[in-house]
Amino acid sequence: MSRLSLRGVGRSFDGVRGGAPTVALQPSTLDVASNDFITILGPSGCGKSTLLRIVAGLDAPSTGEVLLDGEAVRGPGAERGMVFQSYTLFPWLTVRENICFGLREKGLPAAQQAEIAQRFIAEVGLAGFESHHPKQLSGGMQQRVALARALANDPKILLLDEPFGALDNQTRALMQELLLSIWELHKKTVLFVTHDIDEAIFMANRCIVFSARPGRIKRELAIDLAYPRHYTLKTTPRFSELKAQLTEDIRTESLKTAQMER
Repeated sequence: MSRLSLRGVGRSFDGVRGGAPTVALQPSTLDVASNDFITILGPSGCGKSTLLRIVAGLDAPSTGEVLLDGEAVRGPGAERGMVFQSYTLFPWLTVRENICFGLREKGLPAAQQAEIAQRFIAEVGLAGFESHHPKQLSGGMQQRVALARALANDPKILLLDEPFGALDNQTRALMQELLLSIWELHKKTVLFVTHDIDEAIFMANRCIVFSARPGRIKRELAIDLAYPRHYTLKTTPRFSELKAQLTEDIRTESLKTAQMER
């Protein structure tokens, strides 16, 4: 059984003033195995984030269904951890308190909350910052806290919507390696939306390419590069070959988007 199954999942929104509905996502089918790391690429407005929100239970599909371990997804749940591009930490809480938020909602004893939080603080490299508030942290550090908060609940699947999009290139590269090391350690299943082709290849064992709006899955490309991965992988011939394939796909779909907007 797949960890995650999407069966004909589509999303349409009501038209303005009785007009025709807007199709954001054409019916799409996808199977995600346990410990898959899948990146999702596509032009702006093609439904990537819509798909992720549906899997998270933050939105409902107009057609089809989402199954997690064979059970239908009906709404948000702790078995799905979500990390957004924007910094979504609670500004009035410290690093430790932000990470403990979901654990506290679950009713875990305070001592167990503290032990779990400290373990993930160490894993994301924030030891010594436990009592800092978000405004005292850099963007990269805030995203480390958001990642630790999502992982602390021990979700079955981790959903990331361009989590490193607002970071500078150097910090972004470091965060990519950090996330991969955590993924290899915890064996989580990951769906990762990105606009960055290099990032999509470097992180994933499989890359999904979406078509121009209304989005559909155009291609599934296996990334046949061995783990663990080092940043020098980006200079190898095979990486360049994969990048050329995906660049052509994205360019074709982006041109379609540009033509529709004229």
